[in-house]
Amino acid sequence: MRTVTLPLLAVLSLCGASTARAADLDYDYLRGADYDPVPAPVVDWSGVYVGGHGGYTSAALGTKGALQPLIYRDSHDTTGESTFRASTLLNPPSKRVGDTSFGAFVGYNVQFDDFVFGFEADYTNFGKMGVSSDGLGRSKTASNILETVDMAGYTATRVNDYGTLRARAGYALGNILPFVTGGLAIGRARIADTTMYRNYGFDVTAYNANLAGTPTYVSNFGYTSFNPNAPYNGTPFTSIQTQSKTKVVAGATVGAGLEYAITPNILLRAEYQYVLFSQFDGHKVNLNTVRAGAAVKF
Repeated sequence: MRTVTLPLLAVLSLCGASTARAADLDYDYLRGADYDPVPAPVVDWSGVYVGGHGGYTSAALGTKGALQPLIYRDSHDTTGESTFRASTLLNPPSKRVGDTSFGAFVGYNVQFDDFVFGFEADYTNFGKMGVSSDGLGRSKTASNILETVDMAGYTATRVNDYGTLRARAGYALGNILPFVTGGLAIGRARIADTTMYRNYGFDVTAYNANLAGTPTYVSNFGYTSFNPNAPYNGTPFTSIQTQSKTKVVAGATVGAGLEYAITPNILLRAEYQYVLFSQFDGHKVNLNTVRAGAAVKF
């Protein structure tokens, strides 16, 4: 009996030890090692950045009143001004022109949590010119005098280039930064204005008396030559005024855009910018620009 019991106890002892070791075994180990995923790079928008941009600019060029001072130089002491208000009559229509534009920008950001604040300066080269013109004639008979004013003029505006200094505010969405901007603008514009003015008249009663065969002196003004039998074949005196100058003008700008960080140091952007310049010599300019750019952040 003892002979049977001892081997049976030995077998049960071995089975118990094997069960204990199996219970202690970490089955997670059998599934292989766990690896933490590589974290996505965190974009810190703070710092200095420098880049370039290119796009399309549409310029609205207003010229209402641009020719008035030139006409007034000739009309202010004449009946053309007192009778017709000649200096107010020419109003060339506004003109819209567009072309590609390009430039560079530099800025600095500071990030607080997900909010990004900063400032940016940029330069844009444009160089597109718009030309507008107007012309008219007016006639009136008063006190036997048939008086006429004829006027014509054209005006040209070219925005050479401009720069802005703007504040920026954005909200970071990982590697995407939507932002808005606003600030000051300063630009260089070239203007060229030309007017032609004629104010002339003659005594209709005296002219008709000559036609009826009664020699009568026909009083007249504004002619370099005058034929009483054909006054319109005379040559009215024409006065020409011109001005051409380069102006430095100030204005304001607002805009919005979206930046995308390819890496923590390489940025792409798409942006819209609006610039409104103060009136200068009767000329008004506003610019609408859509552009794309790239920058390196340090």
